[in-house]
Order: sequence, then structure tokens, then C-alpha cells
Amino acid sequence: MKNLDNEIWAYVLRNSIDYGKADSGRILPKLFQHGLEKKDIREALIKIQEIIEKANALSSDEKNSKFESYQAYLKEKEEVEKGLPELPSVGKDMIFRLAPFPSGALHIGNAKTYLLNAIYAEKYKAKILLIMDDTIGSEEKQLIRESYKLLQEAFDWLDVKYEKTIYYKSDRLKIYYKYAEKLIEKDKAYVCHCPQEILRKNREEGKECEHRNLPVKEQIKEWRMMFKAKEGSSVLRLKTSMQNPNPAFRDRVLFKISDREHPRVGKKYRVWPTLEMSWAIDDHLLGITHILRGNDLMIETEMEKYLWDIFKWKHPETMHTGLIKIEGIDGAKISKSKAQKEVKSGEFIGWDDPRTWSIQSLARRGIQKDSVREFVKEIGLTNHDITVPIDTLYSINRKMIDLDSERYSFVPEQIEIKIKGAPKIEDVEVTIHPDKKEKRKIEVGNEIFISGADFNDLKGKDIRLLHLYNIHLDKKKHEAKFTSLENKDIPKINWVSEGVKAKVLMPDGKWTEGLIEKSAKKLEKGKIVQLERFGFCRFDGQNKGFHEFWFAHR
Repeated sequence: MKNLDNEIWAYVLRNSIDYGKADSGRILPKLFQHGLEKKDIREALIKIQEIIEKANALSSDEKNSKFESYQAYLKEKEEVEKGLPELPSVGKDMIFRLAPFPSGALHIGNAKTYLLNAIYAEKYKAKILLIMDDTIGSEEKQLIRESYKLLQEAFDWLDVKYEKTIYYKSDRLKIYYKYAEKLIEKDKAYVCHCPQEILRKNREEGKECEHRNLPVKEQIKEWRMMFKAKEGSSVLRLKTSMQNPNPAFRDRVLFKISDREHPRVGKKYRVWPTLEMSWAIDDHLLGITHILRGNDLMIETEMEKYLWDIFKWKHPETMHTGLIKIEGIDGAKISKSKAQKEVKSGEFIGWDDPRTWSIQSLARRGIQKDSVREFVKEIGLTNHDITVPIDTLYSINRKMIDLDSERYSFVPEQIEIKIKGAPKIEDVEVTIHPDKKEKRKIEVGNEIFISGADFNDLKGKDIRLLHLYNIHLDKKKHEAKFTSLENKDIPKINWVSEGVKAKVLMPDGKWTEGLIEKSAKKLEKGKIVQLERFGFCRFDGQNKGFHEFWFAHR
């Protein structure tokens, strides 16, 4: 086997950055482009595993930095594969659609599929329709009025160029009723009164329901009676094969009765279509040509195709993309339904609470819309479920905001340190950014504050106050002795002199209070800054005597 170490490092780092952890199964096929022979596979796998272990132990920043030195060893083909693959049936008059269910805010998890639709629509200069999937939903997953606005805000912020006309399922019930009757007339649907336990047993046994084979005229009559029937007493089912290999596909529900109030139309309607029924009709009537959706909707896609075939309608191109699990997010999985409960209860401050991971919360933290779009592009259109570290988004965002972010000193949970023998220094000059020549001055007053955590970790040791001078911390008291001005290789910590009160809202919803240097008084709301050795934050304004920031990332 020829020396392939550099090539292995390149592909392992690329794979680890894209998917959080490298997978040897993805690496080996790439090496055949570089001359790997079959007789050397065993040796190559051992080398790959060694490098994977080293790469997976690196931080996100270290991976990105190391990858830059190995990137040249990737074959040109790899760069093509990283882009978005071409879709089938590309041509003029392509139409994509966004179909969100208005039960909460768009979040980083479900934004992926919507953005893929939008990015492909841009690529092919196609139309994209915004269709609010506001069928009635369930008790567990309820519609909420504010969600309509939240979804539009998110799409607008992400620069999704949807058509001006917005479609609402709740305005199209009569259309769905019309096609329900057509299905009944074709003897393809029937009204079922069976309780759940009977239905479940029938499905397991492949047995037809007693209501299934009533004459069409009786079925039309039963359908019309549904509009006055009690909630839960009947449903309209699609006739499929009761021997279908997938029991869940046997005689699926098309319409159900619900007395729940709808946020847009109140109690105007009681008989509501399932999502797949409404999708099948709308995707045809609205001329949708390409559907990108998650793997979790496979059975719904089969249902649509079944209905399109009944009506002899042309099928749109339907592509499925893998679900995304984001690694490194505090708390439970991201969920609109979960967030809805916590917003309603007051546990969250609102839909922009960082714990919702909503698009609004990311914007308020200082995550750039182009970072979110680039994050989705890097994931790409793959039908494999993947795990992606949140650090991937942070790494992209860091590159976008770093050069323009002003630096400030911030000390959390500050304590004052009395320094003996320190020279009188009025100010120090520091560069505004390591890659810029411009400098700024930091005033030095009579009081010096450091963080309580730094004192506890370093008491009794020599340290350097960043950009200022060296001191020796007392072991017990909040005191120190000046030792020298020389920039020695000793621990360096932040300090603030004559600062202003500040607090930072962290991603876990908790506030970190402290002091920030007083030059931060000039900050305008919305400005993104780097609090040195703490992280990038967005200034959210002044509130009750505090400069408030929202934490973005390290």
C-alpha cells in the first residue's frame, strides 16, 4: 500500500466535520480514487481507525484548522459531491412548496428540509409556495394562532422567496369535501364507525370492516351524516388492500370529526382531512412539481401516490431526506409541541427563548441567517439519518462574524482585587482584533475586578492581567502583589476597571451576571461582540441597570 496517510486524514476530517464523528465505511471507498489496491484493504482499515480515533478526539475548531492543511489531498470529485445533487425532471415551470404545521416556531431541526426546498428553488429559478398545513391536528399537537406569524417571520429572516399568495388548508375545506365525494363515488372510500380496538384487530388479521362494502349511495349518505355526527363516532377511510404488507397502510383515515376550535376559522368546520389527504389534492391542484420531505413521511408519500393513481394524476417528483439529530444541544430533543407547553406555562420567556432553538432565538443570539443556510447546504440532500454537532453551525457562524466583532473584557461574578505595589497606569492600548492593525484604549482606574472563578482556580499563583501586568494572587484574601510588566508565560485572565453591570443569557436559559468594561456603553442594540475568553454575544440592550447580552457560542 502506498503512503495514503495524508489522504486518509483529509477524508476523515471532512467526514468528522460533516457528521460529528467519522465513519470508516465512508472513508475506504474514497481511497480507491488515490490508488488503494484490494490487497491493501486490511492495512488501510487499521490506519483509518487509528486516524479516526485521533480526529474524533479533536474539538470542532481543531478539526477545521487541521482540515485546512489536508484539504488539498481531496480528489476534485469530493468537492462536487459536497454540493447539492441535481434533482430529477428539471425543467421550466418547476414549483416547490413549504408546508409547515402551525403548532409553534420553526426551529433549527425542521428548518433543514424547508431550506433545502428553498435553496433548490433558487438553484432552478423555480416558484416556491407557502402552504399552511393547518388541518385541525390532534390533542397532543395543537395549532396555535401565533405560529402563523412566527413561521412567516422565520422564512422571511432566512430569505426564503415564497410567492405572495399564502395558502391555508383551513380555507380549502370545501375543495377537500368535493374530492372526498369523488372517492366515495369511485368506491374508493367508506365511512367507518369501528372503535379503535376493532380496527386494530381487523388490520392485524387483514379482515375487512363491516361498513366497508355498503353500496356507494349508502356511503354518500353516511358521509353527509358525518357532518352532524358526534366527535369520534365515525371517520372516512381510504380503501386499500387489507393484505398490504404494512398494516399501517390498510384502510387509512382520510377525514375525522373534531369539535376543537380552530385558531383561524373557529368552529366553522367539524370534518377535517388528514394531512396526506390534503397534500394529495393540493399538490395536484397547485401544480407542485417537486416535493422534498423527511424520511418520516414515507408512508404519507405512498398514500399520496395511491390517491393520485385513483384520479389518474401525474405524480410530482418526491425525494426523501434523512432526519437530522443535532448533537451538543442541552436538554431534551427539539420539539415544537414541547416548546409550546413551556411557552404557555411561562417556563420559557417566549418563542425566542434560547431553549426553543427557534429561528427567532438563533437570530437574537447573533447566529447569522447565512450561517444557517450554509449549515443546511453542508448537510445536503441525503436520505440517511445523520447526527450533526451544533458546533458545525457555530464554526460556520464564527467565520462570518469574527472579523467584525469588537472585543470587550467581561468578568462574570466579579470580585475586587486590592493590588499592592502596582505602577500607576492610566490606560493600555490593545489591538481591536488579532488580524487588524487598529488599536483601542482601555482605561485603568483604581479598582480592578476579576471573576470569582478565576480567583478560586488561581489563588496563590502568579498570573497576568491580560494586556496589563503580572500579579501574585493571595491564597485567601482578595488581594495581590504586583510582580512585573513583562509578558510572561503564565496564566492570563480578564479584568475590568470601572466597569458597568452586565449579564448574559446562556443557551440553557440561565443568566450569567458580571462586569463589562465601560467602553461598552457606546454599544448599539443588535451589535455582535466577542467577550474575550468568554464567547461571542449579541447586545440586546439595557434593562434595569444591566447591559444585557445573548450568548451565541465560543
